[in-house]
Amino acid sequence: MLKDKNIIVGVTAGIAAYKVVDVVSKLKKQDANVEVIMTENATKFVSPLTFQTLALNPVYVDMFKEPRNYDVEHISLAEKADAFLIAPATANIIGKIANGIADDLLTTTIMATKSKVVFAPAMNTNMYLNPIVQKNMDYLRSLGYEFIKPGIGMLACQTYGPGRMAEPIDIVEYLVNSFYDKDLIGQKIVVTAGPTIEPLDPVRYVTNHSSGKMGYKIAEEARNRGAEVILITGPTTLKPPMGVEVIRVDTTREMFNAVEEQFHQCQVLIKAAAPLDYRPEVVSDIKIKKKEGEKDELNIKYIRNPDIAAHFGKMKKNQIVVGFAAETNDLIEHAKDKLIRKNLDFIVANDISKDGAGFKTDTNLVTIIDKNGLVTDYPILDKRQVAKIIIDKVKDLINTRS
Repeated sequence: MLKDKNIIVGVTAGIAAYKVVDVVSKLKKQDANVEVIMTENATKFVSPLTFQTLALNPVYVDMFKEPRNYDVEHISLAEKADAFLIAPATANIIGKIANGIADDLLTTTIMATKSKVVFAPAMNTNMYLNPIVQKNMDYLRSLGYEFIKPGIGMLACQTYGPGRMAEPIDIVEYLVNSFYDKDLIGQKIVVTAGPTIEPLDPVRYVTNHSSGKMGYKIAEEARNRGAEVILITGPTTLKPPMGVEVIRVDTTREMFNAVEEQFHQCQVLIKAAAPLDYRPEVVSDIKIKKKEGEKDELNIKYIRNPDIAAHFGKMKKNQIVVGFAAETNDLIEHAKDKLIRKNLDFIVANDISKDGAGFKTDTNLVTIIDKNGLVTDYPILDKRQVAKIIIDKVKDLINTRS
């Protein structure tokens, strides 16, 4: 998404400057063109050579240094920027910009740019909560400047609280998101993701191989395009996308209840989770002990769980409901049956026995079938690309109905 985008990174004098090295590295891996401006004091924390090596561009520090070309540097940098990131954004730089002070190359360039300017604050907790700093940030927000909320944690000054600069992966995700067309503003989309678990006893449970990667990518894509996203997720190790409301559940019944709470207020339900169809009829309140002997067996009776997709597919009114079919045989036949039986608008089917498809992989190999019977096969794709295809199709349905 950042290919050929010009990102100017302004680095100020804060200990979090070391984390900006990773930000620049991640931006380059997204094929962005990165140029770095450092304040003179910032160079005491990280060498300009470090940023130059990663960005593959000269690093700008001194406003009055003999220019490398005939362009006025702060003007040419300001004009070429597609986005301007200030990280770490100290109380000093925030205060300067809020009060129109342009006394070095960085502040002068910020004043001259018409691009999006994003601050990633990083400072002592008391400084961050100081009413003057908060007032400066509120004023800048009113002018269209953006702020990435800092984290809460242990700071370099050994105090605990807000003021920790957002993690590099979150900063890059924020920038990527800023370049998407916001064509889903006003739409509330509920996405389910991951497995569910059903306990056998206090120690053991039944589950499946779903990692949640597909559902999380769908939630991220919908978020990027301006939708209000509710992510209802079973147990996974994944970090949810920024700006998405997360509801965590364990069992299929908990997932059903969470969807039920959101369904009447949403326009779209995307059922990317893999909830268990059955649960043990009896859950032991003590650990089930094995018995000695070759013929000993453990017999567990299972009962049906609610079918989430079928239930909400049948009760929908104007909502769009999308389902998934993970199969090992007769893919199209099973998917079409689910599509009709569960009253879905379209279904995303994949044969999990094929390489690069299904659970735990970063890729997927899908076939999409709509309610008109149109079958579309796709090549193996990154799950981010599959998510875009799914959300594009959802958007087309929204446009058709409106």
